Amino acid sequence: VMVWLRRCTHYLFIVVVAVNSTLLTINAGDYIFYTDWAWTSFVVFSISQTLMLTVGACYYLTFTGVPGTATYYALIMTVYTWIAKGAWFALGYPYDFIVTPVWLPSAMLLDLAYWATKKNKHSLILFGGVLVGMSLPLFNMVNLITVADPLETAFKYPRPTLPPYMTPIEPQVGKFYNSPVALGAGAGAVLACTFAALGCKLTTWTYRWMA
Repeated sequence: VMVWLRRCTHYLFIVVVAVNSTLLTINAGDYIFYTDWAWTSFVVFSISQTLMLTVGACYYLTFTGVPGTATYYALIMTVYTWIAKGAWFALGYPYDFIVTPVWLPSAMLLDLAYWATKKNKHSLILFGGVLVGMSLPLFNMVNLITVADPLETAFKYPRPTLPPYMTPIEPQVGKFYNSPVALGAGAGAVLACTFAALGCKLTTWTYRWMA
């Protein structure tokens, strides 16, 4: 009974974490609409995606103990996102760009760190976390390059006039040193280690709850 209870809890966790990861990253391409804040939004979205991928992938990886499951988890997130964005497109939301599977290569690096260090959990947290944190903003920029031109989108889908409190402030040139990838990678590399540790801890907690 306890084995099945543990398994059911595990699968419930996977569904909850994967669905929430997808919901938190579903608008990750939307920085294209925030023309005034594109770089700032890019950094924020890159970090949020990095953290959600890391916590779920590390949990799945350490629970199964099988290198490769982090990539499988990223595939789940990718498919969920494709389905959700497809549904939004069907409802008339102006998604006229493709969504690249930005999580897959970063998750592969996570698997590689786990496999190369012979399933060492602390190496996974440190090396894997840094690798994901530094790589995802780079892949996310590839995602940005593939989306439609923001001006073309703005003319095609004009926005209603914003109320004063919603009006974007003019961006400060050079505030982020014109390198959102570097800023996202720097912050992501630090924060992803913390979330990798959290993902590993979830495995411990799952076993303790079900013991």
